[in-house]
Amino acid sequence: MTRAFTRLAFTPAVKQAQDRNHARAHGERLERHPAENDRLTPELARFIASRDSFFLATANRDGWPYIQHRGGPPGFLHVLDERTLAFADFAGNRQYLSVGNLGENDRVMLFLMDWAAARRLKLWGRAQILEDSGEAAKLVPSGYPARPERVIRIAVEAWDLNCDQHIPRRLGERELAPVLARYEARIRELEARLAAVT
Repeated sequence: MTRAFTRLAFTPAVKQAQDRNHARAHGERLERHPAENDRLTPELARFIASRDSFFLATANRDGWPYIQHRGGPPGFLHVLDERTLAFADFAGNRQYLSVGNLGENDRVMLFLMDWAAARRLKLWGRAQILEDSGEAAKLVPSGYPARPERVIRIAVEAWDLNCDQHIPRRLGERELAPVLARYEARIRELEARLAAVT
């Protein structure tokens, strides 16, 4: 049994690069790891549900890659089961590069970041575009004002959670809001005390 992402990513050229850089033994350890990582765990489902964005990589038939940011409220990327993700593809810049690429090459990679905790999840899969799907409206988070154009459903083939080395820690509005609220409350309290003694 081998780890699923190594079957997809460790091509002969990658293995040669590992050899040249004295990292092939590490690659072999990853290949022999007993966890296949080809199904989403409950922990990963929670991680995915908490993300408000991800990067979607596609490639056209000539091999040119394209990376597109997708964003929405936490949970807009849905885990349908341990092997399937889906999201409503919202109207955007009207270039349709990802959609066009998927029309000739269904392979995708998703890159999900948790900047505050310095975690990243890489997912390999095959995408299917569902046009005019009644499912699209069901996948739009309640109250989110975006217009869905289609559904993109992804059959997960492999995933990898890797190290936090070199990930800069960044806090977003969700992480900062409670901290700022405490400071604002403290400032109001101190201003009221100051006003009472002057």
